Amino acid sequence: MRVVMFGFQTWGHRTLQALLASEHEVVLVVTHPKGEGAYEKIWSDSVEDLARENGVEVLIRERPEDQELLDALKAADPDVIVACNWRTWIPPQVFALPKRGTLNVHDSLLPKYAGFSPLIWALINDEKEVGVTAHMMDDTLDAGDIVLQRSVPVGPRDTTAVLFEKTLELFGPITVDGLAEIASGRTDFVKQDRSQASFFHKRAEEDLRIDFTWTAEELDRLVRAQCAPYPSAFCFHRGQRLEIIEADLSSEVYGGTPGRIFYREGDGVAIVAGAEARRGRSKALLVKKVRTADGTELKAHEYFKNMGGYLTSRP
Repeated sequence: MRVVMFGFQTWGHRTLQALLASEHEVVLVVTHPKGEGAYEKIWSDSVEDLARENGVEVLIRERPEDQELLDALKAADPDVIVACNWRTWIPPQVFALPKRGTLNVHDSLLPKYAGFSPLIWALINDEKEVGVTAHMMDDTLDAGDIVLQRSVPVGPRDTTAVLFEKTLELFGPITVDGLAEIASGRTDFVKQDRSQASFFHKRAEEDLRIDFTWTAEELDRLVRAQCAPYPSAFCFHRGQRLEIIEADLSSEVYGGTPGRIFYREGDGVAIVAGAEARRGRSKALLVKKVRTADGTELKAHEYFKNMGGYLTSRP
């Protein structure tokens, strides 16, 4: 089939690699301009460069809404569009243009975690598996009929970086296999159960802020979700920003007020956590490594010279 691809960053790059190696003909690639945002600098393999290296025409767009692009799409005469990690709304005059529609590849197990940063949100929420969905695009974002879906388990100490590597391996194969289903003439794909749908926003600075009324289990997942190369979760100590870059759960139960710098346990320092911590039923967040406001990384025992005082959500 003749394929036009809309894609960006490493997800789009890996998908385009698979398309170029397949039996299909990639006749046009549309990608976003390089961005300066923190998340755009992560996993930043260039779809544009890969396309040009393989002699494929490239158009750069922030939004796919202009007449010039629409004319180029009509001239390309695609059988299908493939969209992967495209950051803005694709209008009906684009996604409905190909004879066989548009296949969108999304890194969650739809209908859950539609929208943005699904791996981070899923890890924070203690999901036991994550995955990738190939679905037909329609008027509602990430809501079209499911062509294929594949999952991987979330390990007990996985970080978002680990989950990224696990799910990235699924993108190329699910795209090519999804196109095979479309090429076969199938149209009876699986309707999404909208009663199970959830839609998540882009993550921003506020989403990294540590709230010690969360349980230690939740905070441990937040720290793992915001692992390098993503921006780290942060709090404040004595009015200065402090990033928590490695943590775990305490072995013991520590009661008291959330945020209290309490006790050295093993190679970490136990910070009281949880809205019910005063009842003495909660594990603590065992902080193991921090980064200070000047960028210095220190082991917890090096940074916390004395016990006592509090870590807070705001200065």
